[in-house]
Amino acid sequence: MNTNTVHTFCRYCMASCGLEVTVEGNRIQKISADKQNPHSWHDFCAKGRTANQLVEHPRRIVRPMRRVGDSYVEESWDVAIRDIAARMNALIDQDGPDAIGAYYGNPSGHSSSNVMFMNAWMDAIGTRSRYAVGSVDQNALHVVAEAMYGSSLMVPVSDVDNCDYFLLIGTNPAVSAWNWLETVPGGWRRALARQQRGATIVVVDPVRTETAEKADVHLAVQPGQDWALLLALVKVILDEGLEHRRDCADLATGVDELRRLVADADLDDLAIRCGIERSRIVSTARDFAAARGAMVVTRTGISLHAAGTVGEWLGQVLNVITGRMDRPGGRRFEPGYFDALKLAELAKTEPHTSRVAGREMVAGAHGLAELPDEITTPGPGQIKAMLINCGNPVVSGPDGSKLDKALAQLDLLVVIDLVQRESHRHAHWLLPAVHWLERDDLLAFTSNMHDEPFVQYGRKVVEPPPDTRQEWEIFVDLALAMDRPLFGAKGLNRFIRATRRAAALTRRPAVAFGPHWLDRLIVRMSRKFNGRRLTWRDLMANPHGLVLGPREFGHFKGALRTDDKMVHAAPPQFTARARELLAEPIHVAPQEFPFQLGNRRNRHSMNSWLNELPGLHRAGKGNDVMINAEDAATLGIGEGDRVRVYSPTGAVELAATLSDRPRRGMVIIDHGWGSRIFDPRGGGAPESFGVNRNLLVDGSTVDPLSQTSTLSSCYVGVERV
Repeated sequence: MNTNTVHTFCRYCMASCGLEVTVEGNRIQKISADKQNPHSWHDFCAKGRTANQLVEHPRRIVRPMRRVGDSYVEESWDVAIRDIAARMNALIDQDGPDAIGAYYGNPSGHSSSNVMFMNAWMDAIGTRSRYAVGSVDQNALHVVAEAMYGSSLMVPVSDVDNCDYFLLIGTNPAVSAWNWLETVPGGWRRALARQQRGATIVVVDPVRTETAEKADVHLAVQPGQDWALLLALVKVILDEGLEHRRDCADLATGVDELRRLVADADLDDLAIRCGIERSRIVSTARDFAAARGAMVVTRTGISLHAAGTVGEWLGQVLNVITGRMDRPGGRRFEPGYFDALKLAELAKTEPHTSRVAGREMVAGAHGLAELPDEITTPGPGQIKAMLINCGNPVVSGPDGSKLDKALAQLDLLVVIDLVQRESHRHAHWLLPAVHWLERDDLLAFTSNMHDEPFVQYGRKVVEPPPDTRQEWEIFVDLALAMDRPLFGAKGLNRFIRATRRAAALTRRPAVAFGPHWLDRLIVRMSRKFNGRRLTWRDLMANPHGLVLGPREFGHFKGALRTDDKMVHAAPPQFTARARELLAEPIHVAPQEFPFQLGNRRNRHSMNSWLNELPGLHRAGKGNDVMINAEDAATLGIGEGDRVRVYSPTGAVELAATLSDRPRRGMVIIDHGWGSRIFDPRGGGAPESFGVNRNLLVDGSTVDPLSQTSTLSSCYVGVERV
């Protein structure tokens, strides 16, 4: 057999590491880092190295499968599409388009075509019952970016190489790499190199993480009270006149409202709330303001609380008022090779208020926590059918048992994925998707999230199984079969059918409409570098990717999408929410549930969709519960003991690990475990690793600004089994 090497990039996370893949006879032999990639191979990890295990998963779905009783039978695509289309049309005719719900998970966001065509299909049928993984961990950033900068995708990137003072809050880049809606390849290694040259690294985290161990200062904040620490830092800077006055006047509006907010806040009260001494808060604020180049970086750890949006906002405020935006060592806007903000404006969803909870959409979708009640509550707009697109919401979201019971009562549940996961066990149809190693990708939405102007065409490595389909094609086929206009554009369906006929007549598949048409258009609309635009020939001639120019400053203000082209430093909804938090009494854990449930990042897993791969973990590996050693001694719990962790919502059992890393009063269970993988073809017993910690979390409490579930604000009890 012929052996060949393909260069592409990993699509598991924002790091987008360059890959070198050795293929023999359409079977992957080896995946390694592409060290010729000029930008994005430095964070290569086991997730990318074992990506072929999911391609070759023994329980992979390779043909459409229809539920018959308690088992599944394989069917043709024609039968599957016709049946799904007919049943969905009947529900729409009977109950309206909102009777059809849809949810998409993280994998769909790392495709150049998936979410775009899913939205095109949802626009075609007119449903507003849209749900997404963003409400699990990232909506706060989108809400803040929209309010402050005018676009939910305007995410400033970190200028790590010039930074003298890193203030890292709720992030563990030593494990997760420097990426979360931004990507700085080798960012942690580069930050440590700055530290060797005199830079200061301050980590704010209730856990002494791997990052905190390398930091100069670790502030073990009270879980969920990052907002109080950040507000205290803003207060010290404004009260002492340490702000960057020109930026406060020329770049931002609302600074006077910030002054009024901090005037009403008491520094000693904030210090008690966040659990950090007043003197340390004051010295941190002064050192941050005095540093030549500095940045605040906020991540997921802030987001998983009821005050997550306020915390994210205040982190951005600190950067703005101290002159850290668009300057060396701070945060800057990377225009990228393509204007992703313009593309996001074209894809905006019409506003909608949810039927049961009465909440607005965030970033084009409703909060996952609302989904069970929208399925089970009778009345106009009740969801009767769901499509789950590459997601596992029963494990990813709060109170999965409640969602599981709701999914069981649907008239129709359609799943697009590679294997049948926990959230799919009630599915009426399983539709086989294509792995990213089996498709081409040109990622446009993430163009401005790299820390330098970079582009790479993600080449297909192997051919997919013959009866699998890319998600975009499934959505197009459904729109055509339902006779609903894709993108809501009249006449487009006729045009698509015409291109398919032409492709069949000419025997040229590329003639048929698809994402490749849009890829060509995106390249033609690319930004100019050195006086010329990127061309398709450039992409094809540079399989390792292409750095198009140096990192530049000066693009931030021009990229603002606010009406007045200014940063809105004090959106009224944020200041009002901050005042609410200040008025709340300092929270004390309930006596019967004395521990706060935390989370941590595992480098070799990815939320809820890779933990079923044995190659990533030792046989029998799962998650455990990390307990502060002093707390464990009080409870009579030893290393490795089996313990029960319980809340008013649920209970799980798992092994205990004792450590001095977490603060007292906090226990940590990794998110994303406990999903069973079923065997719809062979009928074998389900396989799983670990337990689902989110079974402990009540879905009724969310961050009111972002609809993010409070996955790390749950209080639990712990007892030895």
